[in-house]
Amino acid sequence: MCALGQDLATTTETPPAENPWPSTTLFREDGDATTAGVSLVEIARLYGTPAYVVDEADVRRRCREYADALPEGTVAYAAKAFLCRAMAGWVREEGLSLDVCSGGELAIARSVGFPAERIIFHGNAKTPRELHDAVEGGVGRLVIDNLAEVHRVAALVPEGRRQKILIRVVPDTGDAVPSQKFGLSIATGEAGVAVARVLAQPELELVGLHCHLGSQIDSARPYEEAVRALAEQLALIRDAHGVVLPELDLGGGQAIAYLDSERGLDPRSFAAALTAALEERCAGLGLPVPRLIVEPGRSISGPAGMTLYRVIAVKRGGGRVFVAVDGGMSDNPRPSLYGARYTVKMVGRRSREAARPATVVGHHCETGDVLAEDVPLPADVRPGDLLAVAATGAYHHSMASTYNATGRLPVIAVSARRARLVVRREEPDDLFLREVGL
Repeated sequence: MCALGQDLATTTETPPAENPWPSTTLFREDGDATTAGVSLVEIARLYGTPAYVVDEADVRRRCREYADALPEGTVAYAAKAFLCRAMAGWVREEGLSLDVCSGGELAIARSVGFPAERIIFHGNAKTPRELHDAVEGGVGRLVIDNLAEVHRVAALVPEGRRQKILIRVVPDTGDAVPSQKFGLSIATGEAGVAVARVLAQPELELVGLHCHLGSQIDSARPYEEAVRALAEQLALIRDAHGVVLPELDLGGGQAIAYLDSERGLDPRSFAAALTAALEERCAGLGLPVPRLIVEPGRSISGPAGMTLYRVIAVKRGGGRVFVAVDGGMSDNPRPSLYGARYTVKMVGRRSREAARPATVVGHHCETGDVLAEDVPLPADVRPGDLLAVAATGAYHHSMASTYNATGRLPVIAVSARRARLVVRREEPDDLFLREVGL
């Protein structure tokens, strides 16, 4: 048996599928598959299933793609997509900033020595403790999301220091949702009030505006519209207050492919369109071009991850095939929450049977515990088979629960033909740690 971290490499691979698997994933003629040169069958044997697998090299490559696409800007990885200490370390080493939205995410960042000046802290309802920890820790940017936060943050800043502030606004564009829990509306004037209040506080230094348009945006057009609208707001702030703000944060939301028919938003073309639109509008307004900040999360970690499941049972009847696996909505709630669709492949053996539509379901006691509907699987799929689900590197580990007292999954990082455990499996004894008595 291989030891943890031992070389699990295999040979004789065929070329990889283009999307949506990690870029190093290769599917072999004998039915096995490898990522970063590591056999998925061996990962399942060593670490058990279900399990998340993350391609470290793919994560780092995507970080570099964004950094190269915006050499004059700031790329802040959105931690809510996927964060553990290993991930925070990779982002730090690649020179990116980090966007956090909770005290827990901030604590993870601090535990690996992430530079405080490269941390952006935001959220629509930051608790008093979170605000205190963010200011005390010296985060580089704190995003004001409501009017009450202005005075709360100012009161926490130590004498002799100034806290840099971004104000999250809802831009007046067709792609922005005018009524939502996030940000301050430009249309109602709330954003303008926030700007005036921050500028009136000597403990605070207003450095720019922040917005977030949504999720799974597969075109640069909405970002171009937003950047033009926010540039106009910067000009209004200049005219009203005599202040030229040096930064503009366009948030995240860049799309990835979950299915072979889908394509993500390319960082280079996205950045080029964004930069051109900003430069053009600023020139027309007589504004210096502000420093762009973007916050990709899903588009960095999502395609770099997959989940391995073991088939427990197969039921056929009424024209449908249900393939039940040993995971479910506790490790991937997205199909239940959003109707998300995924690419699924059987790995570990070669089947000569034709593919037939099957619905992959979880082991939880819920009718809605469905992981993937009508995905092509070999007609002879059976208990004991190994299934791999692509593009699960974002909003899976971070959204996982312990429903039915099911422990959360381990995270196995693969890189350079080696696998290593970075987050261990949660066992029943871990669940008991929170119990205080009978």
